[in-house]
Amino acid sequence: MSNKVSDNLHRLIKSLTTAEKRYFKLYSSRHTLGEQNVYVKLFDAIDKQKDYNEAEILEQFHGLPMVNSFSIAKMRLYDAVLRALDAFHANSSVDAQLKRDLHCAEILYKKTLYAQCARILQSAKKVAQKYEKHAALSEIFLWEKRLIETENYSGKSEEDILKILKDDELAAEKIKNFNEYWSIKSRLFMLLNTKGRVRTQQELASFKEIIDNTLLKGESKALTVETKYLFNHIYSAYHFGIGDYAKCREDLKKNVELIEGHTHIFEEEPNIYFSVLTNIIYVCSQLKKYDETFFYLKKLRTVPEVFDISRNADLEMRLFASSYSVELTLYNSIGEFEKSIELVPRIEEGLEKYEGSLNKLREAYFYFNISGAYFGAGKYSQALRWLHRLMNDKGIDENQDIRCIAQIFNLIIEIELKKDDLLPYTYKTTQRYLTSRKRVYKFETLFLNFVEKLMKTKSSTEHTEFYKSLLAGLEELEKDKFEKTVFGYFDFISWAESKIRNVPFRLVVEEKMQVKS
Repeated sequence: MSNKVSDNLHRLIKSLTTAEKRYFKLYSSRHTLGEQNVYVKLFDAIDKQKDYNEAEILEQFHGLPMVNSFSIAKMRLYDAVLRALDAFHANSSVDAQLKRDLHCAEILYKKTLYAQCARILQSAKKVAQKYEKHAALSEIFLWEKRLIETENYSGKSEEDILKILKDDELAAEKIKNFNEYWSIKSRLFMLLNTKGRVRTQQELASFKEIIDNTLLKGESKALTVETKYLFNHIYSAYHFGIGDYAKCREDLKKNVELIEGHTHIFEEEPNIYFSVLTNIIYVCSQLKKYDETFFYLKKLRTVPEVFDISRNADLEMRLFASSYSVELTLYNSIGEFEKSIELVPRIEEGLEKYEGSLNKLREAYFYFNISGAYFGAGKYSQALRWLHRLMNDKGIDENQDIRCIAQIFNLIIEIELKKDDLLPYTYKTTQRYLTSRKRVYKFETLFLNFVEKLMKTKSSTEHTEFYKSLLAGLEELEKDKFEKTVFGYFDFISWAESKIRNVPFRLVVEEKMQVKS
């Protein structure tokens, strides 16, 4: 427990901005915290450490009374930092403003300053209605009812009381509506995050069981802007999961328009807009709609300006994760592998900077796509190194689709590296890995059978025939609604064509791009 608290304190202090650290010291000088100077020195000592080392801290403060009850000292400092942050960010969000107003209303009520209390509640109600803060509205209504009772219903009619009931019921219904949509969305995303995209009829049935909920029969059932967003979000995820990118794109476009038409609702959560733009960029690139892809990429980079928000640590992390992930995927899709590789140093910086904060699945996609970039550039050793970072990362769920596809891509890289001595071992390992996780679908079966044939002969003529057979099988699978999702990870068809023609993989990708343009 002590180590966990120690780590939490260190992580909290390291997360503070320069302005927040300055404010903490100012706050500490105004609100004495025991031996105030000692606590500020402890704050500075912990802040200087890149990795938390409690023994070093104890040595530094040896002889001081604080050391004898160091766990208590840490808890007090942790609490003081949080209270300083609370004061610093008192008006930083609509929710914070509403909580402050409600607290002020409570104070005025208890001081019997009822008219002043009513004025604050009226002002807070306008804000809550504008920003669709229905939980806050319910609390405001509760205080308004207390005021009515205190004033013995003076000046109120039966219609007024019934209107209050109607307002209460509507706020409660909107909260319930949001919670029901959130539950549907979360069940769907849990399925997506653990199983990946649909690969079997059984998996499709699991998705349909969630999406067929009666709440989703029409957008009119969504009572607020936020639940309308969730409605589109649910369907975009569903259509993505079953590989229907065209419908997914339409759902995502609706959300782009919804958010841009109600920026005041979403301005405190720009990550929602980030996610929608990131997803539509990916989907457009998969649909080969590159003009739209670059159009939305430009929107992504102007998110701070659209929402008129200053950059902070969370925003910087999301900008890094979204924009670089999108660029990498896009350049790989159009065969600009050298441009992808130029992004790698900045991506490595970001991965180090945001270690522990970045979603592990996002990290996995970075590793896979960087590997794909080096592969496309013909730098197979570097491709293997980055792929192994994904395969060896224990934090990434082993049932994730991307980890299973990585096993197949690992075989492809070893084929390019001509590691004939290692290939049989890798083949068996891959086969065992996929079988144990019940991830051997038509694509995996086709590819494993191809590798098995490849290992049995060194005849280049026979190898060419094997590649032709692989290509025919891949082209057929691309039409299969359950199998086509794997082609979003890597251009397996172009790779097979490059081996048949005995030309670089990137040349085939570039030629296809020229034909499309």
